[in-house]
Amino acid sequence: MNPILRKSILGVAGLAFTGGVFAGPVAAHAAETTHVAKPVSVSVQGDKLIPHGVQGEQSRIDLNDEQTKNVKAIIAATKKAGMDERAAVVSIATALQESKLENLGHLGDRNDHDSQGLFQQRPSSGWGTVEQITDPEYSTTAFLKGLKQVDGWQDMPLTKAAQTVQVSAYPDHYAQWEQQAADLVAQHWNS
Repeated sequence: MNPILRKSILGVAGLAFTGGVFAGPVAAHAAETTHVAKPVSVSVQGDKLIPHGVQGEQSRIDLNDEQTKNVKAIIAATKKAGMDERAAVVSIATALQESKLENLGHLGDRNDHDSQGLFQQRPSSGWGTVEQITDPEYSTTAFLKGLKQVDGWQDMPLTKAAQTVQVSAYPDHYAQWEQQAADLVAQHWNS
């Protein structure tokens, strides 16, 4: 192995081992199995997927078949919208935070107002009907339409771009999913 590459890999591993304070995600589904990885200051995916490096501690969940199907639906809708891999990373990280990539219906008392679907979009806020926002292609397209309206979204940290579209009560929580989202896009973009 090239000595410079080896040192870079070992440096990233060292940063991942020594950095950060342990904290899990704060979300409606925090009881689910979540693995927390330490922050890494460089991207192993390259500038295209994580142009700013990840911010803060990273969370990771194991995906079931339905969640993987939703990842693929988000990627397909991103391609159909004519957007690139970075848009898919932002979309998947947002859906990881909002629903853990589960196409959620109304959750009764546990529901945040009338939020539903992968992105927890609200019919009462003009995102579409319940049927529309619980359709992965429609909800992704609606999210991407909002993202396109954010000036300079490509050049801002993921959490700021996602927050500008979503207007969440927890604006910094999107960042924790950036590495897993980039890994998923790298894995499924060409499949």
